[in-house]
Amino acid sequence: MIQIDEIWLAREPLDMRAGPDTALARVINSFGEARHHCAYVFANKRANRMKVLVCDGFGIWLAARRLHQGKFTWSPLRTGGVVTLDSAQLQALVVGLPWQYAAANHVIDRQ
Repeated sequence: MIQIDEIWLAREPLDMRAGPDTALARVINSFGEARHHCAYVFANKRANRMKVLVCDGFGIWLAARRLHQGKFTWSPLRTGGVVTLDSAQLQALVVGLPWQYAAANHVIDRQ
């Protein structure tokens, strides 16, 4: 089991041809370091592909996901401070739901 304590959403798109070393370099440039037990989530420009880089203390994991229809709900802002997600928001994002409204009980609530 991979332990994830913090989840960070990258605002700038990542070229999906990027491998683990390129994604790790992006994390280091943005955050100064890749912290253990943290996940860093990236999307491409069209937001129909996503990569998640996880640092587990022994190495790094890079997972990819592609939607065949539609696109992931992403932050419309390309600059500014970092965006953190909780596990319910990450689960909503991965399946293409609006993560901004995800509640801890796995219900999408726009209020």
